This record gives sequence, structure tokens and C-alpha cells, in this order.
Amino acid sequence: MRVAVVGHVEWIEFARVPRVPRPGEIVHATEWWQDVGGGGSVAAVQLAKLAGEVEFFTALAEDALGEQAQRRLEELGVRVHAAPRPGPQRRGFVYLDDDHERTITILGERIVAHGDDDLPWERLDDVDAVYFTGGDADALRHARRARRLVATPRAYETLRAAGVELDALVRSAKDPGERDAGDDLDPPPRLVVSTAGSEGGEWVGADHTSGAWKAATLPGPARDSYGAGDSFAAGLTYGLGADLDVDEILRVASRCGAHKLSGRAAYDDQLTAAEL
Repeated sequence: MRVAVVGHVEWIEFARVPRVPRPGEIVHATEWWQDVGGGGSVAAVQLAKLAGEVEFFTALAEDALGEQAQRRLEELGVRVHAAPRPGPQRRGFVYLDDDHERTITILGERIVAHGDDDLPWERLDDVDAVYFTGGDADALRHARRARRLVATPRAYETLRAAGVELDALVRSAKDPGERDAGDDLDPPPRLVVSTAGSEGGEWVGADHTSGAWKAATLPGPARDSYGAGDSFAAGLTYGLGADLDVDEILRVASRCGAHKLSGRAAYDDQLTAAEL
């Protein structure tokens, strides 16, 4: 099966702390490190672990961090197609606290691929499923060349502008900015999946069928929630591309989210094909 991601990259500095500091407070990190991150990167690595390979269409700054991000993604098994951009690479700072939550601060504008970038978009013609986290309307239209297309509401203005049909929209039922996303898309998504963390979630089809799922059991103690949502979405993309039924798709997706929650941010313990 062939899978791809069209999305964004951030270079992330992580710090493990007992809790996020209150205003004026100083907290001391017990561990800190840097790595490539962002929803596009996390999903691409998860799909590479499930499908054996993945193609990632993105944009990267022409600076040291942009070059470092590409090298790191390639080390993680991702085939990167990156359009060059002037200026600094988008960065982020992430607190990881004792409650396993992540708190994110982003520095810089999102850098994403555009449909008129000199990228091998024709390679999407033979792809079974694409996950879209960011890009302009023409980039999304290129992504629609794949047999299955999944997207996140983080790219909502693009979703509305492009006017393409999504096979699935993955949104958070607990995020006020996402829980109603998809209601005004034209055409409407064939499947809307609303996640609720440890409570599982619900799905609604375009034919008004609906259902729910329970969250998968964690394979180990909870560690970091960073990347769990995009690992879930990558698992859903994989399941759609494999033509599984909706219950099996959500079982795979939920296991991806649970495995990531048990791992150290951003890529440890993501579900692999052998574990699937």
C-alpha cells in the first residue's frame, strides 16, 4: 500500500517539567531535547512505520534548521519532497508535564507546500491514502488525486476554499475550535471522526450512519500526549487506504494513539506493522 502526507514541519524543543509554570514562576526541567515535529512530521513517521514507506510533501526553510529537519525525517524513514522557503524554519517549544499533557508554544508562521511548487505531485496519482495537515487550496486538490483523502481542521480555511470531498475529517470533540468543524464544508466529508481522548470517540457518515469506539488500552504507562492525535489520524488514513471497515479503521487508529501516548515524544513506541 502507498501512503503520503501533505503538511507542515516544525523544529521542536522539548522540556520535561513537573507542571507548566504559573505566571511568574520558575520550574526546572528534568530532561530536554530537540527533534523534528509538527502534525505532518508525526503522521508521516507513523505511516512509514505502518506501511513501510511514506512520501511527505511539505515546505522547509533554507536555513540550518530546515536542513536538519529534512535529514531527521529521512533518518526516520520518510521520503521528503520539500519546496524551499526563504526565512527561518518554524519552531516550537513544548512542555511535557507529569500529567502526560503537552503545552505548545509556536514561533513563526506555518510553512506549507503550495500547489504550484515544483514538487512531484504526479506521484499522488498512485497513492492509496493521503493525510493533509496543511497547504494551499491547490495543494489540497493535488492531494485529492489519491484514492482516499483524510484531513484535519487545522487546515480548515484551505478545506473550505478547495471545495474537494474528503473521505474523512478527524476533529477533536473537546477542542472548541474543532468540535463543529466540517458542518459547513461543501461537499461534506464522507466520514467525520470526533476524538475524545481516553473516552474514545464517535463517527458520523455522510449517509447519517453513526457509531462510537472505546479508546485502546495503553501498551504501557502513559508518558507523553505529544503526537498522539496525529498518530491516531495516520492510523485512520492507513485503515482507509487498506479498505478496512469503519470499526476496524478506528481500532487501528486508536491503537496508534495509545502507543504514542505510551512513548516519549515524538516518535518512541509508535505502532509498527509487526505489532499491527
